[in-house]
Amino acid sequence: MILFQYPPCSTLSPKVAIVRVSGTTTLIQTLIMDNSPPSSAVIYARVSSENDRQDTTRQITDLQNYASRENIIVKKVFTEKISGVKTIEEREQLSACLDYCCSQDIQFLLLSEISRLGRSTLQVLRSLERLHEAKVSVFIQNLGIYSLQADGSVNPLASIIITVLAEFSNIERSNIQFRLNSGRAQYVANGGKLGRKTGYRMSDEEMKEKYKNAIALLKKGYSVRAVAKLEGISHTTVQKLKNKFF
Repeated sequence: MILFQYPPCSTLSPKVAIVRVSGTTTLIQTLIMDNSPPSSAVIYARVSSENDRQDTTRQITDLQNYASRENIIVKKVFTEKISGVKTIEEREQLSACLDYCCSQDIQFLLLSEISRLGRSTLQVLRSLERLHEAKVSVFIQNLGIYSLQADGSVNPLASIIITVLAEFSNIERSNIQFRLNSGRAQYVANGGKLGRKTGYRMSDEEMKEKYKNAIALLKKGYSVRAVAKLEGISHTTVQKLKNKFF
């Protein structure tokens, strides 16, 4: 006779049961399995830097190992090297990931941590709202929590934790920017000079690489003013890009 079963309503992994046999109680693991098909999931991994010092390998490997243990089939993996400050619209792979999750029969989006969705609280909450409308639950590995409960309703505790952590990421981003600006000001005060060296001229290929996000936005029809604001660069620079490449 089964006295206790854990998890109570999970299709993710073998269950643990306490079974009474002839007056004794025994803990039995991996004997009770769901008959339902494996759940499907998508992995999204992101790093901020485009250089070789950062890559998404560790994030993907850890999440794939978790999925394997929990009997989850990973349908697709999306990876990106882009700052978490960027909006959803500016992040091509995140946009594609959200579209895929919401249009396919996907139950879970697997993340290593909530900051992978972004370092703007608003952008994180926008992504979650869209996923939740499609009944896609977000799993955050470093916290071990899902954003939706088994019945499809929002997990209230997870919602609070995610919002708070997203705001902390936003604050940390502001602190980093403050330290960078302070360091630049101190450097200039001590006689340093910012900007390109005299006589230096950036090649077309260097410009394309440095301002690829701005160029992509111009291709999508964004105005010079809008691109300058989104990318944090001058209107003059954006106009030069438009004149040169369009």
